[in-house]
Amino acid sequence: MTETDRARTFPAEDGSGRPSPYPDPGNGTADLRRVGAHPDFWYPVALSRRVRSKRVVATAFAGERIALYRGESGTVHALEDRCAHRQVPLSMGVVEGDTLRCCYHAWAYRGDGRISQIPYLSREDGRPPRGVRGYPVREAYGLVFVFPGDPDKAEDTALPELPAFGSPRYKTMTYSRTVRCHYSFMHENLLDMNHQFLHRGVVGKLHPELLEHRSDARSVEARYLFTHTGGKRNRGASLLAAEGLRGSDSSDIMTIRTAYPYQTLDLVPENAERPAFRLWAAYVPEDAEQRVCHTYGLLMIEKPRVPGALQLAWPFIRRFTERVFAEDRMAVEAEQRAWDEQGEDRNHEVFSLILDVREVLRSNGVPLPARTAACGTAPACDGRASASGSHPAG
Repeated sequence: MTETDRARTFPAEDGSGRPSPYPDPGNGTADLRRVGAHPDFWYPVALSRRVRSKRVVATAFAGERIALYRGESGTVHALEDRCAHRQVPLSMGVVEGDTLRCCYHAWAYRGDGRISQIPYLSREDGRPPRGVRGYPVREAYGLVFVFPGDPDKAEDTALPELPAFGSPRYKTMTYSRTVRCHYSFMHENLLDMNHQFLHRGVVGKLHPELLEHRSDARSVEARYLFTHTGGKRNRGASLLAAEGLRGSDSSDIMTIRTAYPYQTLDLVPENAERPAFRLWAAYVPEDAEQRVCHTYGLLMIEKPRVPGALQLAWPFIRRFTERVFAEDRMAVEAEQRAWDEQGEDRNHEVFSLILDVREVLRSNGVPLPARTAACGTAPACDGRASASGSHPAG
């Protein structure tokens, strides 16, 4: 559906004119920032390389603390991060074989969360609990995915498909960063390419033209034509777009898609047969209020014909993407702070593409529990106060 198809007339300042079909803030529509990520999907919660043999890693999904550990068999397990005995975090525990032993009283847990041993238990002691929650786990694309929702749905729920990952044509750069904002701000930021002024210091003057966009109940997709119209362009930007590698300066077609709950971006240079790079991203809420998310990104960059050229360009591309991400993070965290201060979403969006993606995120998400949804500006609701608010970037 093109922008022309979705053309709207805007009310005049005196209130005359046909109203927009999209709701304005304050008209009773649920505030998207109070909508939680639906748990019935596979979410990355750690880099595989961080979960080394016999090591326990603490992570989280939407306030649920999770302990990941890799047993001697090489399998990664995910358990609720608390001992059923005294509630001490199991992430402080010790891996023995394929079991996890609590550091306090040495209660041992199997990979499914069941208690396998209580060293001092006797017949005179009370009946122990069965264990703690175990999460379905899968490893793919260098990431550890858990299924935080209904475990009966895990087997029939597919992991995202990334054909470029592992392809001999592409080399992958992995990102893992904490961002202090609701995950929806991240979807909006990547999908709305009209914010290139923010990156003027690294990409120069870019003109994004929305060619078309379409949406359905679960997804929104947009196609842009990008033209460089002047200004100094960072060397890493040219290398990433394959201009420095191919020796050309062309217009690019960029396709961005939110397919709940993931997001992808493909950039195809003019007259190219395949994308110069493909990005896959997931924004995983960490705290119960879902005002902090962890971004996992896989940037799959096409290898040029010249052997070793991409390896030489790698540091420049990395620095460029890190700078762009830092600028985006600055903006979305500022949006979150404004929401915190106001206690509600008061922005007035006019871009129909973003209004569409908000509806997709709102309708596919789940309401936050009343105790967290009512947060607003209360200090106790500050994401910084959450014990599971963040973990080190990988």
